[in-house]
Amino acid sequence: MDKISGHKSAVQYLYPPLEPYDRRMLDVGDGHQVYVEQSGNPEGRAVIVCHGGPGGGCSPAMRRYFNPEIYRVILFDQRGCGRSKPHASVEANTTWHLIDDMELIRRTLEIGRWVVFGGSWGATLALVYGITHPDRCAHLVLRGVFTMTKAELDWFYGGGAGRFWPETWARFVDLIPQAERGDMIGAYHKRLFSDNLHTEILHAKAWSAWENALATVHSTGAGGDSPADYARAFARLENHYFINGGFLDHDGWILANIARLAEVPGTIVQGRYDMICPPGIAYELANAWPGCRLNMIPLAGHALSEPGISAELVRVMDRLTQR
Repeated sequence: MDKISGHKSAVQYLYPPLEPYDRRMLDVGDGHQVYVEQSGNPEGRAVIVCHGGPGGGCSPAMRRYFNPEIYRVILFDQRGCGRSKPHASVEANTTWHLIDDMELIRRTLEIGRWVVFGGSWGATLALVYGITHPDRCAHLVLRGVFTMTKAELDWFYGGGAGRFWPETWARFVDLIPQAERGDMIGAYHKRLFSDNLHTEILHAKAWSAWENALATVHSTGAGGDSPADYARAFARLENHYFINGGFLDHDGWILANIARLAEVPGTIVQGRYDMICPPGIAYELANAWPGCRLNMIPLAGHALSEPGISAELVRVMDRLTQR
């Protein structure tokens, strides 16, 4: 691994690419098969990576935050996305299904406790898993914290972030009639689940582009053009979770239950200029969680690939090996 220093590229901070030694499709029930892979040291310290979205899927780059001589790295594609099947399905697909899937993965791989690593929606899932199964968590490492509250969704889909990116926000809302713009999540839901493939793909690409455009601190506001299959899965799953409040019992559920993590240490790596998940919630969460350390990265946005965020996440995972 290159020494962490003043390099501008996030790649400079990461461990060399790994090839998995184990890939499998795990039957989790309800007609779903979940893709699971392992890389690194088969006898090492287990870490499971929760990808973002919901609907994003895992990628080879996610293996590179962990010393392969020390960590046993487990990646999985959550229900409906990536290599998991059926693709883009929202049937039997809730936060609680994913928590059960993580437990099935842990038991299948015969792991007692593991580090849970996740960013954005992955941080949400990691927190819900930790609150539900604190005895299974050695440490939570979170990036770009999102706790699935109405206030966070209103910020990003109700015009808050749009005040910083008015031209990009305009492209997102222009597909929706004026009368429906008071509920952008609901308006997009109608179109993403319209049973008209052209309509679904058109709106899925716009949904994905809005989020992609705001991911990095150096963004120009261009969201790019995601492949149709990826965009459709990403947008449908994300919208399905958001319109249902993450399937949590009430708004603010994570903070209300944070005391269950009293014995679980945690580290948050948060971009100071994160436009998707502003740092206020990370600050509030860290203050309510005695065992949590908040590392605010001065010139960084939301993306895992931001150089400052990548560097700090590698440092955090390396420090954990010294305990």
